[in-house]
Amino acid sequence: MKSGWQLKRLADVAKVSAGNSAPQDESLFKDGVYPFFRTADAGRVRFGEIHKSADYLNDKGIKGLRRYPSGTILFPKSGASTFLNHRVMLGVEGFVSSHLATIVADTTQIEPRFLLYFLSTVAAQDLIQDHAYPSLNLPTIEGISIQSPPLHEQKRIVDILDEAFAVIATAKANAEKNLQNARALFKSHLNAVFSQRSEGWQTKTIDDVCEVVNGGTPKTGIADYWDGKHQWITPAEMGKRLTPYIGETARSLTDLGLANSSARLLPPFSVILSSRAPIGHLVINTKPMATNQGCKGLVPSKAIEHKYLYYYLTSIVDLLNDLGTGATFKEISGGKLKEVKVPICPLPEQHLIIKQLDTLSAETQRLESIYQQKLEALGELKKSLLNQAFTGDL
Repeated sequence: MKSGWQLKRLADVAKVSAGNSAPQDESLFKDGVYPFFRTADAGRVRFGEIHKSADYLNDKGIKGLRRYPSGTILFPKSGASTFLNHRVMLGVEGFVSSHLATIVADTTQIEPRFLLYFLSTVAAQDLIQDHAYPSLNLPTIEGISIQSPPLHEQKRIVDILDEAFAVIATAKANAEKNLQNARALFKSHLNAVFSQRSEGWQTKTIDDVCEVVNGGTPKTGIADYWDGKHQWITPAEMGKRLTPYIGETARSLTDLGLANSSARLLPPFSVILSSRAPIGHLVINTKPMATNQGCKGLVPSKAIEHKYLYYYLTSIVDLLNDLGTGATFKEISGGKLKEVKVPICPLPEQHLIIKQLDTLSAETQRLESIYQQKLEALGELKKSLLNQAFTGDL
């Protein structure tokens, strides 16, 4: 440990407590003016100061509740958000949910922002023994070890981190904006291609140019149905794809599994659409492939190229979502999908459109890769600065 630094417990330098149980009576939030901070509010900020909450209590709602001062650090301690490791500091006075631990620094010993930066390096995963139930008790949080330098050194470190993190935040915002712009440019061109129709174009329905095939799932508890030769895809797996084509899937069916479900094998170069949870993931299979019931397989006729259909459906994902119905989750039915209109041009023109969009898609992916790498590098830079700060090397 660096000379002048001391190893302390969090409880030695701060008051750790739990927030308040959330009032259940909705009338206590009516016309409320007092912020009531929950884990979801911390999740929106992730790190730094928080000034606004989604819910506000009225005068009746705050009776019997503890008010926390500006500068209080919020540390998720129970529920799914615990492992997300959000660390925020109140920028205003407010009331806090019991799912959050509240940490009020003793300013005679530790700078609140120094403590906030330090706690951002503490992972709940390292403190919890039973990961099946993400929950931290107050004694565990109080027992967190912290290497604490003198106050003047803490202030120096905070000044450096504040300045560096502000620069990183600006760079991150620019990279994210550039990433959004690249995607928006591709989407704009995609929409323009299918809206600027020339002579020889016709409007058909999906039912006119495709066979729509439903999926299915055999019983998961019967081992003889699974790990066979038939590829089988779900919306969850489709959502992880970075390229349109897929030949191998995470799970597969046996002949018996295929026979004992409503799934059907789609021929290669069909277009697969996730029709629920969510609507709009798209892939093209390069091998015969079945799907679960959350997908619709579109087998193109000779009138339409599979990649042309893929690009067109990509351009109307918002429309497809609007056609979805359902209370628990939205789903687009086979009947509704068959009615969707498709602009059809002669095959030579389809080939030209595919070539243009392939080129633009490749360039968009190249830019996305650059901006993603920048974002990852900025994240690593923050980790490196924090590591230096709390080992005395900054």
